[in-house]
Amino acid sequence: MKLESLNELFINDLQDLYSAENQILKALPKMIEKATSPELKSAFQQHLQQTEGHVRRLDQIFDQLGDDVDRKDKKCKGMEGILKEGEELLKEKAEPEVHDAGMIAAAQHVEHYEIASYGTVRTYAQLLNRPQWAQLLEQTLNEEKETDQKLNGLSERINLEAKAA
Repeated sequence: MKLESLNELFINDLQDLYSAENQILKALPKMIEKATSPELKSAFQQHLQQTEGHVRRLDQIFDQLGDDVDRKDKKCKGMEGILKEGEELLKEKAEPEVHDAGMIAAAQHVEHYEIASYGTVRTYAQLLNRPQWAQLLEQTLNEEKETDQKLNGLSERINLEAKAA
């Protein structure tokens, strides 16, 4: 696809995010299962529910874009790589606290990718005079930032436990 306008770039990046969110939906149950900290399990479970909402918001935008735009037309290779690194970590033998610390780091890689991506498409939506889309994307961006902050808080304790292990 040749990108000739900001609108086409916006759609391209939305398709990328749609793929990323769906990949995350598949990865989070594995992370929930492997986490040993009850607080970390809970944070991953909450983010799974939020991610389902993120997909629904993207679906709303794609529905308004019409049938000419295929939301599944792109595979997010960036998220695929981030999640593959996280999967490799899950296969490593480690003390439970060390594993949890590593999963937090892997989850924050995901969050930072999403924060950057949602910030970008939100700005595109604003520039394209689509305030309703910008609002949906801003809502998701805020949730991603909140998740990152929650992970930061958890890491303060869990990293210390990993150090002591």
